[in-house]
Amino acid sequence: MSHPQATQALFSYGTLQLEQVQLATFGRKLDTRPDVLAGYRLEQLEIHDPEVIRTSGKRHHPIIRASGNPADSVAGAVLLLTDAELQAADGYEVAAYSRVAVQLVSGRQAWVYAAAPQPAAEA
Repeated sequence: MSHPQATQALFSYGTLQLEQVQLATFGRKLDTRPDVLAGYRLEQLEIHDPEVIRTSGKRHHPIIRASGNPADSVAGAVLLLTDAELQAADGYEVAAYSRVAVQLVSGRQAWVYAAAPQPAAEA
């Protein structure tokens, strides 16, 4: 059953798919649909935020980076969120992640948390 104001689609490939993270972050289990994001590769990120580690039970979280190679793909699920829940997801993710709009293999438009752009080194 869809939440009445769940108008935001968020592609998750990691801890936001976990029921305990959804309950702690959104107060409910979300509607999810399997999907795939092409042109990205999966890496691991060490988390230092104790609240995020406590909620997920994991010190290392997956993170994706655009690879530019359409053969690279990341499997995950589309989560259907309200605007307020999308803001809660922004609060859950640490600064290493940046929310970007993508098109999934299914054709659905969704948000995804990918590796934040690295600041250019000072010359």
